[in-house]
Amino acid sequence: MELSGSGALVTGGASGLGRGTATVLAAAGAEVVIVDLPGSPGEQTAAELGGNVRFAPADVTNEDEVRAAIDAVQERAPLRAAVNCAGIATAGRTVGRQGPLDLGAFERTIRVNLIGTFNVARLAAAAMAGNAPVTAEPLPGVPETAERGVIVNTASVAAFDGQIGQAAYSASKGGVASMTLPLARDLSKLLIRVMTIAPGIMQTPMMAGMPAEVQASLEEQIPHPSRMGTPAEYAALVRHIVENPLLNGEVIRLDGAIRMQPK
Repeated sequence: MELSGSGALVTGGASGLGRGTATVLAAAGAEVVIVDLPGSPGEQTAAELGGNVRFAPADVTNEDEVRAAIDAVQERAPLRAAVNCAGIATAGRTVGRQGPLDLGAFERTIRVNLIGTFNVARLAAAAMAGNAPVTAEPLPGVPETAERGVIVNTASVAAFDGQIGQAAYSASKGGVASMTLPLARDLSKLLIRVMTIAPGIMQTPMMAGMPAEVQASLEEQIPHPSRMGTPAEYAALVRHIVENPLLNGEVIRLDGAIRMQPK
């Protein structure tokens, strides 16, 4: 899929992985709309990233707000790339000192991370279905491939190696990983691809909020390179997924070969 001249939607785009992705897609010539909550620094981020980046305030679980964000993309260019980076992390043991984990916290994590991702994916796919198929200049030796769009979702290594206290988060990200293949199969006749990235320990505002000793302990668990990943590395993989037509229906771990310990 050719990014230049295409419309791109990036949720969670005000910071972290989303901001990194918006930066890379805009640099490749895409018309980018970043989606984040109204109280986020989304407007400031868009201004800092330049003229082909706009901000659309929206809650990813709200159908009308997501539709409005997609419309904001379509006003500038056909939506051909949608990247789901929005998410929250909830920590808490199933039964802790205060009793069982609050069911509301579990439900909210599922709602934002899983239902929000699906909401954006389904609405983006519906918009992409109306696109005329395009054939980008192929990679050397690669046959021409007609496409309408690409959706990239974000899971986590916690989907596979969930730690103590991550039942809610792991369940939400496990759902994102598990729906990758059926989404790709559902949308194949529409010439829309679906991929998921499962990041490991990344430099994000969510991680920055953890104590320094916790961050250091996590870095020590990463075989190579023994450091946190960066939004730029995540974004580079997003771009490659969009541009490589054979990548479809798979979850890629971006984690330096970490396998999370129980705690």
